[in-house]
Amino acid sequence: MKITPAQPADAAMIATLWHEGWHQAHAAIVPAALTALRTPEEFATRTSAHLDQTHVAWIDGQIVGFFMLDRDEVYQFYVSTAFQGAGTATQLMHEAETALGEGPKWLACSVGNDRAARFYEKTGWVRAGVIPYEVETAEGPLVVKVWRYEKNVVLA
Repeated sequence: MKITPAQPADAAMIATLWHEGWHQAHAAIVPAALTALRTPEEFATRTSAHLDQTHVAWIDGQIVGFFMLDRDEVYQFYVSTAFQGAGTATQLMHEAETALGEGPKWLACSVGNDRAARFYEKTGWVRAGVIPYEVETAEGPLVVKVWRYEKNVVLA
């Protein structure tokens, strides 16, 4: 797997992967109003807005995952369904942590996203509690409850 900073030419594929991954993980557990707003167009807009914070994972010439960072937060983290369960996410998380650098870091996980929660815990993240979290939407911010995960990243 090769990790590179996202380029404008990658944006459409990132947005597609993000849209599919978000609906896979969140559609059944977040408010219906948020799910209705999560259209392909919204993900395209959000991808463009965060492209400079995005790193993509490549295997055999195709994008298989990505992460976005925001200061000390893993802001977004997705792996293509075709590569889930193959160790790709573990390697990608290691790359995200390396990009963040050492020190206390955090990420938000939708309450009820048990699969992601198990993965985060398996990779050393600790659930610190439930917090209100402001998510971006095309109609303005929306507050949802998330599990806050924390980790003191130490690079070897």
